[in-house]
Amino acid sequence: MDISKRRQVFGHQRSPSMEFKELIKKDAQVQLAQEFSKLLQTCPTPQKEATQKEFEGFEKLFGRFINESGPSVEWDKIQRLPDGAVRKYSELQQPETSAIKDMLNKLVVVKLNGGLGTSMGCQGPKSIIPVRSDLTFLDLTVQQIEHLNKTYGSSVPLVLMNSFNTDEDTQKVVRKYQGFQVKIFTFNQSRYPRINKESLMPIAKTAGVESDLEAWYPPGHGDFYLAFKNSGLLDIFLNQGKEYAFISNIDNLGATVDLGILNFLLGGDNSNKFGFLMEVTDKTRADVKGGTLIQYEDKLRLLEIAQVPKEHVDDFKSVKTFKIFNTNNLWIKLNAANDILNEGTIDMEVIINHKHLDNGLNIIQLEQAVGAAIKSFNGAHGINVPRSRFLPVKKTDDLLLVMSNLYRLQQGSLVMSPLRMFETTPLVKLGPNHFGRVKEFLRRFASIPDIMELDHLTVSGDVTFGKGVSLKGTVIIIANHGDRIDIPTGAILENKIVSGNLRILDH
Repeated sequence: MDISKRRQVFGHQRSPSMEFKELIKKDAQVQLAQEFSKLLQTCPTPQKEATQKEFEGFEKLFGRFINESGPSVEWDKIQRLPDGAVRKYSELQQPETSAIKDMLNKLVVVKLNGGLGTSMGCQGPKSIIPVRSDLTFLDLTVQQIEHLNKTYGSSVPLVLMNSFNTDEDTQKVVRKYQGFQVKIFTFNQSRYPRINKESLMPIAKTAGVESDLEAWYPPGHGDFYLAFKNSGLLDIFLNQGKEYAFISNIDNLGATVDLGILNFLLGGDNSNKFGFLMEVTDKTRADVKGGTLIQYEDKLRLLEIAQVPKEHVDDFKSVKTFKIFNTNNLWIKLNAANDILNEGTIDMEVIINHKHLDNGLNIIQLEQAVGAAIKSFNGAHGINVPRSRFLPVKKTDDLLLVMSNLYRLQQGSLVMSPLRMFETTPLVKLGPNHFGRVKEFLRRFASIPDIMELDHLTVSGDVTFGKGVSLKGTVIIIANHGDRIDIPTGAILENKIVSGNLRILDH
């Protein structure tokens, strides 16, 4: 075949530069397969089969990354959300008490537990950081589910999706719950190789994590479906008659089992109609970067900021245009997930995460978001839930809120105090240099201030708080470089700016 004919592929005239790019892509995939073959030879026999499965998963992801060009979303093709695509939480009916046990017995609770507490200066899994009354994220989760099981005589299991970073420490902690009325299962998400940005090849020299921890990464929570299936747990739960999984981030303290949502999925005429339900909530200015639901090519789709063309980022952040965002609380029909995995039709966009390692190397991590699979499911819907179901603790700013008198602890769930006059939580910004690490943050508060009437708090610099401090309205406290501000015990600050240097010393 002559060159001109070869260039006419699928009706497109192919230029020499396009052919060159195609060859590079093919070559990259061949080289990757060769690198994996070498790495597998360094793998101990007991781990070889699992490692090979992970490598096969990565090769598919890499193939998409290499071959998909252009934006995954064309801005002009975004459609208006159809009426009824996002249900109103206020319209949900609570189930009859007599039906609750049967409904709960069809549920599996999954917590995404792959993250470390490094963003708050902690070692080990984030889930074992104490957040309230010396109870950790994991303690609170176990308390919530045990309360359900004891109250209704149900057997809701808790499943933790760990990563190679969190598994060992989590296994040690899980042992302490053996006497509780909650059956706990764990499985690991995949372990994928970081790739060099220039060569597009893995930076790992051996298949062992221990020899070079920086060469590997857990590939985002979109890995849930395949890892859950590969673990054997999906089949186990289907055989037990479980119908839905409620999936959420372990650090979202608002993500508790909701009987109204469960009744919506399992009760009456709706029973088993919905393959996928995403909890969304109204955007505030603090949430402008959060993923949102859109209608695209006549299907519901999750749109993340990473997929938005640069010229439309401001449109994406607009609270008027995109009024809701994804809480990452998801209700997924287990047999529907099993079907699309078996058919190979599960489709999630590839997220390219660029990182710069301490050794100066620029690397790429290929990731996927668990909510992005919404477009693969039939009967996919959103449900607009109250803000109280989204209470993530990402930084010490959030920790201040959940440790404060804004919330009361009830059977492992944090409930906003009825004394708070507004439904919204205060906006808190604590200077990362002095408050960013949990240990340092705790040292700066003799007791957590009363923030029941607080709207906005900004603290910057070397600031400490005495016991029984009360903050109201808008409070800004800024200690200049080299200065220190000590807020005295019992101080009441209402709509105040404190700056400069303030130290009250005992004599």
